[in-house]
Amino acid sequence: MRVLFMCTANSCRSILSEAVFNHFAPQGIEAISSGSFPKGQVLPRSLSTLQQAGIAIDGLYSKGNDAFEGNPPDIVITVCDKAAGESCPVYFGPALKAHWGLEDPSDVTGDEAAIDAAFNATLARIEKRCQAFLALSLGTISRDALKTELERIATL
Repeated sequence: MRVLFMCTANSCRSILSEAVFNHFAPQGIEAISSGSFPKGQVLPRSLSTLQQAGIAIDGLYSKGNDAFEGNPPDIVITVCDKAAGESCPVYFGPALKAHWGLEDPSDVTGDEAAIDAAFNATLARIEKRCQAFLALSLGTISRDALKTELERIATL
């Protein structure tokens, strides 16, 4: 199973999601990420937040939708925050789609402690959602039940 995490710039939330998901995922399940308008670089704070949490950053880079062209995902999860007025990218195809809105921690201003707290809170929320996803009976769950569960997980 292949899961695609998408947002606009592919520099923060989708990158964090890809790394966290792959950190916990068993063999045979993997995540990738992309952006509708990729920034071309991952935010250094995203990488340092992952490293501080003990999550590997090898191979993470900002990429567009062509990153999965030859190997399309089974599930697409958008992570932009609609409440912030962002337009979420849409992937048209047979993949199951879900939206797990996340506020963008890179928009937080203030001192280093406030910015670190925003990144760590986002990382904790992603971790909770990814662990809930991976706890599902992915080998036996129906497509409709999976869609329902992905919507439930979005509220965690």
